[in-house]
Amino acid sequence: MNTQPTPAQPAGPAGSDPGPDVTGALVSGIGLTRIDHVGMAVADLDEAIGFYQRTFGMACVHIEENREQGVREAMMAVGPDPAGGHLQLLAPLDSSSMIARFLDRNGPGVQQLAYTVEDLDAASAELRSRGVRLLYNTAKRGTAGSRVNFVFPADAGGVLVELVEPAPAAER
Repeated sequence: MNTQPTPAQPAGPAGSDPGPDVTGALVSGIGLTRIDHVGMAVADLDEAIGFYQRTFGMACVHIEENREQGVREAMMAVGPDPAGGHLQLLAPLDSSSMIARFLDRNGPGVQQLAYTVEDLDAASAELRSRGVRLLYNTAKRGTAGSRVNFVFPADAGGVLVELVEPAPAAER
């Protein structure tokens, strides 16, 4: 009997079977398709956009104000292919927003990690069945008409996890 560990299989193209889990765990997915973006809390959105453009050569591909979330935000493309993911810059609209409170406690920096999901309602239901708490009972509007919900950091290893179901192409 061979007791040598199996080398990790390289992941295939997006949407393909990534191969066996090298830990031997039985894994049941929730419909994650990729890392969507990393959210960064910033005090001044325009200043942060300029910094990421000058320093890293990122292109600003979307700016909007989301009053419900209390933020002005920008999506910065990481690389020339939009599938490469984005850096989301989040600036507070006022001192009562969650981003303002985050900045007061922690200063600027990484605020959340977001995953794209195929079906937000199904992913949320599956996470709840696994004992994971979500911030909202029902999805909220996210960037560019997407639907979003958040996993409490205490239930995700100390990280605020955002689940993003993109808006249908016709609505973007």
